[in-house]
Amino acid sequence: MVGFVVSRMTDRAAAVVRETAETEIDVTLDIDGDGEATVDTGIGFFDHMLESFAKHGLFDLTVDCDGDLEIDDHHTVEDVAIVLGEAFDEALGEKRGIVRYADRKVPLDEAVAGVVVDVSGRPLFRFDGEFSQSSVGDMTSHMAKHFLRSLAMNADLTLHAEVTGENAHHEIEALFKATARTLDDATRIDERRGGDTPSTKGEL
Repeated sequence: MVGFVVSRMTDRAAAVVRETAETEIDVTLDIDGDGEATVDTGIGFFDHMLESFAKHGLFDLTVDCDGDLEIDDHHTVEDVAIVLGEAFDEALGEKRGIVRYADRKVPLDEAVAGVVVDVSGRPLFRFDGEFSQSSVGDMTSHMAKHFLRSLAMNADLTLHAEVTGENAHHEIEALFKATARTLDDATRIDERRGGDTPSTKGEL
């Protein structure tokens, strides 16, 4: 049985708690932050990626996850992405005045990642690329792709991502950084909109 507790903290911040038989997760997110992060998932490389995500997106982020790592990393990475997506969706509320669309390319040495996002309210994920090694530390490389998919589905994003490179550490880190920069751009307030929702439908 899945239990969710979602709290709206400020205009652009949220706290989400999720408990299942596989993970217990507590996330707080402030979209208009300074890039400060406190993260503990039990997976060192994943912690590093989430800290990088916060730093480069200028999101204040706390993540505390107690997962079934005695099995593998799947539930921890997937469920953190689910909760983080829920936090973004809650923090953005009606999405009034946001830029909505953004795209970024981020290099890390030989690797290059590209991300295009529409904060659309219509979740969709597409990915193009392969990871050069099967794992980085205690994180399975393909879980980076699954993280992005779960984030997109739960934050109601249309998200297209691609990556090339020769080193999985670089490839995954470039993906997390590119996603952060793109979400920072797309969720910024465009003062020219005067608080209107950026859609001819009147809502997202």
